[in-house]
Amino acid sequence: MDKRIAIVTGGIGGLGTEICKYLARSSHKVIVADLASRSERIDAFRTEMAEFGDSVSFEALDVADFQACADFVKHIEDTHGEVSILVNAAGITRDTSLRKMAQEQWGDVLKVNLEGVFNMCRHVVDGMTNQGFGRIVNISSVNGQTGQFGQTNYSAAKAGMHGLTMALAREVAKKGVTVNSVSPGYCNTALVMAVPEDIRNHIVAAIPVGRLGEPYEIARVVDFLCAEDAGFITGANIPVNGGYFMNF
Repeated sequence: MDKRIAIVTGGIGGLGTEICKYLARSSHKVIVADLASRSERIDAFRTEMAEFGDSVSFEALDVADFQACADFVKHIEDTHGEVSILVNAAGITRDTSLRKMAQEQWGDVLKVNLEGVFNMCRHVVDGMTNQGFGRIVNISSVNGQTGQFGQTNYSAAKAGMHGLTMALAREVAKKGVTVNSVSPGYCNTALVMAVPEDIRNHIVAAIPVGRLGEPYEIARVVDFLCAEDAGFITGANIPVNGGYFMNF
């Protein structure tokens, strides 16, 4: 069988990079979609992915732009074939308490983190149902389950993402397409390591396994959900957080 085509949005980030590696090792053709503005990170990503040859490639995309997503998916279909796997990992933060939050801070996060998921799902779902196979995995967050101080925008978007997951899963369940969410806890990524050490130590103290997660521990769950024989799992949210959720 030819390699299945997988799109990973936000693919040059800490979690996204590991997801791309796992999907490539599972014999998929991986198209990484991310903003073109982070040129140094893109160069580093390409170096890191060199071992996979043409199994991993980068394409510029702003997931917040509905028409850009439509054009992107058509380009991928025309160039590589039908998209079989979509991992929505693109996301941003604009943290502040609600009473200080500007409308732009709310809107920017919802536009990328939630509307971006709609924009991509909307344009791949017909192709998936037509071919009778599809795997959509949406990267949510433990903070979409528990909430977090200063993240009403982010928490709302991530919670909304799983609502979208469950509804879309029902719509396409009989077409061979699964739709699931993965909700990571705090992981060893550049974003988390940028948090002041005292705050980070407080976070780790609240994680029952006593450490941050590693990006590969998220990626292997995503890869599992994208497998050919994972067709009986749909509409699910899988927390990968070291037991952190048990404290709430």
